[in-house]
Amino acid sequence: MSKIHVKTGDTVVVLSGTEKGKKGKVLAVSPKEGKVIVEKVNLVSKHVKPRRMGEQGGIVEAEGAMYACKVQVVCPHCKKPTRVAHRLLEDGTKERVCKKCGEAL
Repeated sequence: MSKIHVKTGDTVVVLSGTEKGKKGKVLAVSPKEGKVIVEKVNLVSKHVKPRRMGEQGGIVEAEGAMYACKVQVVCPHCKKPTRVAHRLLEDGTKERVCKKCGEAL
C-alpha cells in the first residue's frame, strides 16, 4: 500500500490528459490502486440496467477514477497548485502545509 498526497475533500487541479487545467473536489481516494475520483472531472458514460420494476435504465454520466499523480492540491489561501509539506506541532501531531505560502491546508 502506498500513501497518497491528496485526501477526500481537497480541491485539486488536473495536471495532464484531456481534462488538463480543470479544478474539482476529491470525492474518493483509493490508496491501494493509487487513484482518486474528482467531482465533474473525467466523466464516463455508464450503461445502467433497470433493477426494480418501474425503474429507469439508460446511459448515466459518472466520474471515473484517475491516477493521483495527475492531480495537484490547490491551496485554499494562495489559490495556487502546490505540493504538500508536513509540519510538526508542539503536541506531536503532524499538519499538512502549503509549500508556497506556508499556511495549513
